[in-house]
Amino acid sequence: MTRTGLSMDVSTATKRTVLISGASISGPALAYWLHRAGFAVTVVEKAGALRGGGYPIDIRGTATEVVRRMGVLPRLRDAHIDSRRFTFLAAGGSEVASVGAGAVAGSVEGQDLEVRRGDLATILYATVRDDVEFLFNDSIDVLDQSGQDRSGQGVDVTFRSGRRRSFDLVVGADGMHSQTREALFGPEEQFHRYLGYAFAIFTMPNTFGLSREVVLWNTPGKAAALYAVGDNDELHAFLNFHRPEPPLHALRNPDAQRELVATVFADAGWKVPDMVDAMRDADDLFFDTAGQMRMPHWSSGRVALVGDAAYAPSFLTGQGSSLALVGAYMLAHSLATHRDHTAALAAYERDTREFVAMNQVLVDKGSATLFPTTAEALEQRDTMLRGLVTMPSATARPAHSALTLPEFGRP
Repeated sequence: MTRTGLSMDVSTATKRTVLISGASISGPALAYWLHRAGFAVTVVEKAGALRGGGYPIDIRGTATEVVRRMGVLPRLRDAHIDSRRFTFLAAGGSEVASVGAGAVAGSVEGQDLEVRRGDLATILYATVRDDVEFLFNDSIDVLDQSGQDRSGQGVDVTFRSGRRRSFDLVVGADGMHSQTREALFGPEEQFHRYLGYAFAIFTMPNTFGLSREVVLWNTPGKAAALYAVGDNDELHAFLNFHRPEPPLHALRNPDAQRELVATVFADAGWKVPDMVDAMRDADDLFFDTAGQMRMPHWSSGRVALVGDAAYAPSFLTGQGSSLALVGAYMLAHSLATHRDHTAALAAYERDTREFVAMNQVLVDKGSATLFPTTAEALEQRDTMLRGLVTMPSATARPAHSALTLPEFGRP
């Protein structure tokens, strides 16, 4: 367990206390804004340290304004990947089309950002580590809202380490497979909207000469992508395939994951056999299904959810990190504005839900464009691509900027 950055003083006792579970994106962002609003914040993270690197993620629209207000926009611009092109390949490996990378995601050139997930997490952590308490290599074991602490209200928390503490509020920022959500609302399955795909992500050597680009190979219901974020860096490899029902047997079994992916892509062409071989040896394989969290409520009592734990939009929208950043801002603003937690959490949902819904529905267009499941849909997509010499860069979808942030005020 690591404890960093907490300077205790007499005034701390009068501050509202918040425990945040998760130190990836929404957790540190929420910690920043809550600290600015005068809360005493603790962040617990089950990993022993921040994870570096990671697959590239997008920061677009309203989320760009969030990071600007946090003062980290210059550092994120320095970390911007700036991919040059997105090349689509046919089953045999021949080129279908090559377009601007930002156009595929609906990004606005010169405004939106693409960075490694680990770079974003590291920058957010560096911004708050001296102001809030971080407990690494620990997690929440039991949440008790029965009001047994000395004030007669709050949340009693038992950590897996055995430590026990009480907080005024607890926030689950612990991802799509949130343990906080499960403890609060029950099994994930009741809120999970499966989108028909499973995928594997891992890194592999850049032996193909790729530089700052994405190459995507398709056959109906299958896709393989290689992402070069630099000139000579390792490649991020991505294998995606359609399944009418989620492959539940493989979700917690790495050996079953590798065998399933290898079987699905056994007859694939292009560089896919090399990718499958690299996947078998990869020590950073991440396997999951594409899905969304659709919840009728994001809080119960004094415990709330933010980011993927509450409203994961899936990678098919490209909006997961942006929703996490915006959601963190809106939750913190509501808690800072309303002293009563019930009113604050109601305002958070009221003011954020429409923005979330608009971005979640982007999945329907995104999956059909990038990952067609039928030969007819694939040919329609390729015909559209062949008819384009270039795709305009400023094609951002309105959903990305559909929310105007309220003013947070100054500390």
